[in-house]
Amino acid sequence: MMAVFDTPQEAFGFLRPVCVQLTKTQTVENVEHLQAQLRVVSDSALQELQQYVLFPLRFTLKTPGPKRERLIQSVVECLTFILTSTCVKEQELLQELFSELSACLYSPNSEKPAAVSEELKLAVIRGLSTLMHSAYGDIILTFYEPSTLPRLGFAVSLLLGLAEQEKSKQIKIAALQCLQVLLFQCDCQDHPRSLDETEQKQLGNLFASFLPGISTALTRVITGDFKQGHNIVVSSLRLFHKTVGFIMADEQLQRISKIQAKPVVEQKVAELMIHREADWVKNTGAKLTLLIKQITDCVSIHPHWKVRLELVELVKTLLLKCSQSLTESTGPLLKALVGLVNDESPEVQAECNEVLRHFADQKVVVGNRVFADILSENLHSLATSLPRLMNSQDDQGKFSTLSLLLGYLKLLGPKVNFVLNSVAHLQRLSKALIQVLELDVTGIKVVEERGWNYDDLNASAKTSAARPWNQIQRRYFRFFMDERVFLLLRQICQLLGFYGNLCLLVDHFMELYRESVVYRKQAAMILTELVVGAAGLEVDDLHKKHIQTSPEELREIVTSILEEYTSQENWYLVTCLEAEEMGEELMMKQSSLQAITAGAHTCQVTSLPALPKPSATICSMNSNIWQICIQLEGIGHFAYALGNDFRMLLMSVLYPILEKAGDQTLLIRQAATRAMVGVCHACGYNSVQHLINQNSDYLVNGISLNLRHLAQHPHTPKVLEVMLKNSDASLLPLVADVVQDVLTTLDQFYDQRATSFVSVLHALLAALAQWFPDTQQLPEQSLGKEGSHLSQRPATLKKGLENTTTDEDIEQFLLNYLKEKDVADGNVLDFDDDEEEPTAPPKVDESDTQPDVEPPLPMQIQIAKDVLERCIHLLSDQNLKIRLKMLDVLDLCVVVLQSHKNQLLPLAHRVWPSLVHRLTNDDPLAVLRAFKVLRTLGGKCGDFLRSRFCKDVLPKLAGSLVTQAPISARAGPVYSHMLAFKLQLAVLQGLGPLCESLELGEGDLNKVADACLIYLSAKQPVKLQEAARSIFLHLMKVDPDSTWFLLNELYCPQELTPPHPSLYPVRLRGALGQQNPYTGNVQCLLKELQ
Repeated sequence: MMAVFDTPQEAFGFLRPVCVQLTKTQTVENVEHLQAQLRVVSDSALQELQQYVLFPLRFTLKTPGPKRERLIQSVVECLTFILTSTCVKEQELLQELFSELSACLYSPNSEKPAAVSEELKLAVIRGLSTLMHSAYGDIILTFYEPSTLPRLGFAVSLLLGLAEQEKSKQIKIAALQCLQVLLFQCDCQDHPRSLDETEQKQLGNLFASFLPGISTALTRVITGDFKQGHNIVVSSLRLFHKTVGFIMADEQLQRISKIQAKPVVEQKVAELMIHREADWVKNTGAKLTLLIKQITDCVSIHPHWKVRLELVELVKTLLLKCSQSLTESTGPLLKALVGLVNDESPEVQAECNEVLRHFADQKVVVGNRVFADILSENLHSLATSLPRLMNSQDDQGKFSTLSLLLGYLKLLGPKVNFVLNSVAHLQRLSKALIQVLELDVTGIKVVEERGWNYDDLNASAKTSAARPWNQIQRRYFRFFMDERVFLLLRQICQLLGFYGNLCLLVDHFMELYRESVVYRKQAAMILTELVVGAAGLEVDDLHKKHIQTSPEELREIVTSILEEYTSQENWYLVTCLEAEEMGEELMMKQSSLQAITAGAHTCQVTSLPALPKPSATICSMNSNIWQICIQLEGIGHFAYALGNDFRMLLMSVLYPILEKAGDQTLLIRQAATRAMVGVCHACGYNSVQHLINQNSDYLVNGISLNLRHLAQHPHTPKVLEVMLKNSDASLLPLVADVVQDVLTTLDQFYDQRATSFVSVLHALLAALAQWFPDTQQLPEQSLGKEGSHLSQRPATLKKGLENTTTDEDIEQFLLNYLKEKDVADGNVLDFDDDEEEPTAPPKVDESDTQPDVEPPLPMQIQIAKDVLERCIHLLSDQNLKIRLKMLDVLDLCVVVLQSHKNQLLPLAHRVWPSLVHRLTNDDPLAVLRAFKVLRTLGGKCGDFLRSRFCKDVLPKLAGSLVTQAPISARAGPVYSHMLAFKLQLAVLQGLGPLCESLELGEGDLNKVADACLIYLSAKQPVKLQEAARSIFLHLMKVDPDSTWFLLNELYCPQELTPPHPSLYPVRLRGALGQQNPYTGNVQCLLKELQ
């Protein structure tokens, strides 16, 4: 509302009747009328008439006798409105108004505030706050004279009572804010004004009288029920640290004289005055320490982040302003601060780190001997009790305790060596870390996660993160489940490595590593983090001038750790129960068995032949698996820590890592993959393939040497296998000789090492098939290609007839046909001789007396031929895994040799008897795999296999399909998960392409069709029906007329009308039009045929 009366004269004439009326009759209506009139008077005019307008209001408050609370509230609100618009310029008026407002809450019969309404209490509190803000200039300081001590103390006690005892949150917060104003700690920007040294000393002496009451009352509020609301706790904390920080400020106390000046006041008031001399400071500091400890213990775990944020501000204020006067409180304050370093709230964490960084920059911690001593004492005490705490606390307790330890390490920085140089405390600290990091290795899942197909290391390298050293395998610990605890432990170890004496720490934990297998995994984890921390990869350094470990020293330390990790007793551990694998591990060093298995947690293995109960064996194997994984991760992290300097250590770790990259245990393989990726990033290689290719000469030399001493180096085949899986064709010239060594060694140890060597051969053939894809259409491939494009035969034949065909072409076609027929009948030697005889005498140099020599075969063809020749007998091995793997090798050999029929067909002739045996008389898994090989052979060899297939395989396959058809028709949904179903499905899916590629005759096609017709029934599983339909689609391409007739015999969807009346109508068995189980599939196939 705009002011109407701007001059004092006009305003006086306007306000005088209302003021007179209120003086005569004190009613709520008259007070409200006056307040309404005041709204149209300007502030300048009201300032001139201030005392005149205040008189009726003050008169109302002073009038003796009981008054209605509503009237007092109206008067206080009106008085507050006036003070909001004007300034109090007289000391006497300020003190009188203060007393009159305070008296509104006074209860003569009780020390507590008067039992009045909450509205009145809130109005009086706001009035007092407004009054102190309205004091003009230096007039405010006159209020804080020693003589006003009783009046001020009365108001302080009233407000504290309201803050502590009231239920209304609004009143509590208002009372605490009013106390801030009274104690000259207001948050307003323009109030209070800056004080000089004398004024600060005067106010400090005065407020010191209230310190015991204020501090104890606020402590009760702060440590009260969390349900009271976070705003009340935040306001109480703010009032506490501002008041204590002002009264106990070192800057003030240094100027206090030892002799107290006698104030000119009454004796009773003089007794209330406090002289802040040394003894008082010491006693008060000791009492405040108890309160501060209560506050920090309670607020540190407060659920609301704003309360914890204010606690950080409290610690900062008291440590910066009162470091000398509150020396005994420094411990609890620092404990609270460092405990919030890893707070879950980003705001609290950021502010806490900022305060710590400020302390470090100002040398408050590192430069001040008192603080450093206190921190060291706290760290000593915590290190002593750490093992007990880690054993007794829950996850949240462990998190708080470890957060505290981390904070101490951050604050102390390089001074942490004072603690680490104490043998007793280093042992306590290390044993606590070892204890809490103990892994849970009782589950069976770690051991059973195995596989034959290894991950592509290059794919893993492409998906690595920006900070690969942070990628670790998920672990399960015995004494905690919270992932935050593990992250804290990693940060603690990194800080120890960054600030501590790295040589001392590494030596100490290496001793624990060697001391017992119980400590080995934890010690390896800690050693890894120590090195990462020493490199400064993840450390937030608060002490900028700290000198890090030199690269040379770090490399020497890493070298010593790697030597220990890759030693035989720590690298070749028993990780599975398979006879060959276990034999390999034990051959490495028989005497190391006790060191590997004895005492692993609660599971002990005394000797292998006894084979203890499975739980103990699984437990020890789990422990060994995790140890290898942790050591592999350590190698990857060491690579990141050293960067390009790790190239100097590459030769010592690359071969062992490749051994583990070929391990059957999934976790070990994954850890080795990450280690390889880490080495690539650190040493500047583009990929794992680049790393292997650049170091292949060293690796191949090692493989070749170790193959000669296979008993001492049983893992050698795994290295070659991993190299083949993760390299390119440039590796082939290097490994050609090694392949021959492998085949020779296989001949010597096939009964002991067959599994390992078969895996290598499979990897070799898979690599050859990938490196040398058959992209060219060679003459020898005509048969295979012809079989694979029968769908285009009508168009091709039509096009061929249109073109002119010479006599020579027909003659050559017949000659080729006769050759293939001879081969199909088994005349392989004749075939070879014919191949070698040239059709025309070649032109040779007269001076050349040497016989004709065939050109040398390409290297990959020669290798594939040698592998297949040496391994044919392994198709009949007693071990099913070897038979399955050899069938895969045979399949790949066919793919590699497909462009060289002169080599492929004789080998196919030799392998055929074993393949037939696998197809007709073997485990269902082997039958499945053998049928896959048969499909590949059929596609690549064509006519060569036709008669053999029809004679040896087709009858048994057809008979098997007919036998199984009634079983699958009656089976339920579970049948689709059984091996018999999978075998049926594979045969049905493969027979069609085989019929097409082998160009079977009419009789053989009829056998296939008769065996598969029953699978067109709707009673069969859906997948088998789909596979049967695919067979008939292939049969349509070979013999569409016969297929049409066969389908119509089952179901004829329409009546066949003769094209001329003279012709007899054709009647088929399926022409009756009756629905049957074959109707749907037959209709679908006939549509495709049309």
